[in-house]
Amino acid sequence: MPLLYSIAKATVGTALSLGWRPHVEGIEHIPHTGGAIFAGNHLSVADELLLGTVVPRHLAFWAKSDYFTGTGVKGFLNRKLMEGLGAIRVERAGGRAALTAFDAAIPALKGGDLIAVYPEGTRSPDGRLYRGRTGVARLAVAAGVPIIPVGVLGTDKVQPIGRVVPKLERGVISVKFGKPIETIGRSDDRTALRELTDYVMTEIQKLTGQEYIPRYAPKRDESE
Repeated sequence: MPLLYSIAKATVGTALSLGWRPHVEGIEHIPHTGGAIFAGNHLSVADELLLGTVVPRHLAFWAKSDYFTGTGVKGFLNRKLMEGLGAIRVERAGGRAALTAFDAAIPALKGGDLIAVYPEGTRSPDGRLYRGRTGVARLAVAAGVPIIPVGVLGTDKVQPIGRVVPKLERGVISVKFGKPIETIGRSDDRTALRELTDYVMTEIQKLTGQEYIPRYAPKRDESE
C-alpha cells in the first residue's frame, strides 16, 4: 500500500468511519492478496470514498488526466498527490485516448491491486439500478481477475446529486460485498461479456434490493 494512501486511510478513512459508521457485510469476500475488481451500484460521489474507507487493502481509483498534467506549484503537488495515492490516469477525450485508463488498469490488476468500477457508467438519477456496461467484464477477463459485486446503500441520502458536502448522519450507509465471480477461462467475445455483465448486475441487485431497469441510465441533463 502506497505510503500516502496509508496516511490518508489512517486519517481521513478513520474520520469517515467514526463520523458515518457504515454498516459492512461480506468483508470476508475480499481476497487478502491478488487483483480484483469491485463492481458496484452508483448512487453518489461518496460511493468510492466510502468504499476506500471500508476496504482494508489499497484501492486504486481513477483520476482525470488534468491532475497529472498541471503546471506550476499546484500542478506539481496534484501530480505527486495522485502518484502517491496510486491513482489511475483517465483521459477526458474520447476514442483511443479514453482507453489509456483501461490499458493502465490491466497491469495494476495483474500486479495485485484492487480497482473499483461502476458498470452503470453514471450515478443513478432516481435510486434504481440500471443496465451495466460491459467494460467491467472486458477489463476483468483481460486481466484474469475476479469481480466482486458491491452494494452500497444510503450514500444518496448523505450526499445526493448536487450536494457538495455530505451530511453527517450515522448508521445510514451500508456496504455489502458479494462472493467473487471468477473470470479466468471466460470468453471475451461480445455475447459472453454481455452475459457476464448482466450476471454481475443481478448479483449487485441481490445485495441492494434496488429495482432493476434493463436499459442504460440516462445522462444527468436528460433525467432532469
